[in-house]
Amino acid sequence: MHIGLLGLLLMTPHPAGADMLTARTMQSVVAVLPAWPGQNSGQQSNRGREAPEGTAVAVLPGGYLATNAHVLGAAKSVDIRLGDGRLIAVKIIGRDPKSDLALLKAPSEFPVLSVAAPPGLGEKVCAIGNQFGLGLSVTCGVVSASGRTNAGFNPVEDFIQTDAAVNPGGSGGALVDADGRLVGLVSAIFTKKSDANIGVNFAASMDLVMRVMTDLRDHGKVIAGHAGFQVGPLSADERRWLSGVKVVKVARDGPALAEGLQAGDVIIEIGGRPVIRPSDVAAALYLHRPGDALSLRFRRGANENGITVRLQP
Repeated sequence: MHIGLLGLLLMTPHPAGADMLTARTMQSVVAVLPAWPGQNSGQQSNRGREAPEGTAVAVLPGGYLATNAHVLGAAKSVDIRLGDGRLIAVKIIGRDPKSDLALLKAPSEFPVLSVAAPPGLGEKVCAIGNQFGLGLSVTCGVVSASGRTNAGFNPVEDFIQTDAAVNPGGSGGALVDADGRLVGLVSAIFTKKSDANIGVNFAASMDLVMRVMTDLRDHGKVIAGHAGFQVGPLSADERRWLSGVKVVKVARDGPALAEGLQAGDVIIEIGGRPVIRPSDVAAALYLHRPGDALSLRFRRGANENGITVRLQP
C-alpha cells in the first residue's frame, strides 16, 4: 500500500517542525519538459504532450537541477514547470551518458535538499516525480536493495532499488527518506513487456549523483580516473570456490602495475566496496576522481593482498 509522504512522516519519529517538511521538499522538485527536434518544449497534443516529460531535483546552490540524460534525449532546449504551472527556460549544463545523469541550470534559486547517508535495507523511502506528465506526486515504499550495478541500463550504475511506485515521467525525481532528505535520484524502471511499474525501480545513489553533478558544473563533463587495469568475470568453475573478478590486463604505465597488481589476480574489494562482477569495478572507480587514492584487495593463489592505487586522469 502506498501512502503519502506526510502520512509516512506522521508514522515516523521526527523533530518539531517536520510537518512543514512535505511542502519544502516538493519545492525542490520540478517537472522537466524537453524540446525535441521539430517541436517546442511543452507542445501539447490531444494526449497531453508531444515530448515525454520528466523530473528534476535541486542538488546544488545556484539553480542547479539534476535529472537523467535520457529525459533530455536529443533536446537542445528545456523548460521546467513549477507547481503553480509556470514554465521557466533552463540551460543544459552537461550530460553524462555513462551514468545517464544530466545537469540543468535555472535562472533562479531552488531549495537544495540535504543529502542523507545511504539508506539501509527495509528503510522507508518516498519517490517524488512527474508520473506520466500529470504533475508532481508522491509514492512510498522501502529500500529493497543497494549497490545495484547490474541492472543493465547504463555503463556505470550505482543504484538503490525500491518498490516505491515509479512510472514514465518519474525519471529524474527525488528519492527521499522519512525526513525529506535525498537518498537517490530516480532513474529507471525494471519492466518486462509494459513500460509501467512492477515494483522494481532504481535510483542513482547520491554518492554517484553528487560526484557527476559537481564535475558537470565545474567542467561540463565527468573527469574520470583510471587505475590501469581491466577485469573480466570468473568462469563458472572458478565461481564454485572464488568470489570477485579476474584481472585480465594491467597497463604497463598504469598505477596498478606500479603497486604490484598482476593479470590473473582476483579483485574482491575496491574502496571498501565488495566486488562480485565487473560492473562493481566500474562503479567503484567512477565514484572517485583522478588523484584519489583507492584501496584495493585481491587474491593471488591462496593469499589475500591489499594495495593502494592513486587514480590517473
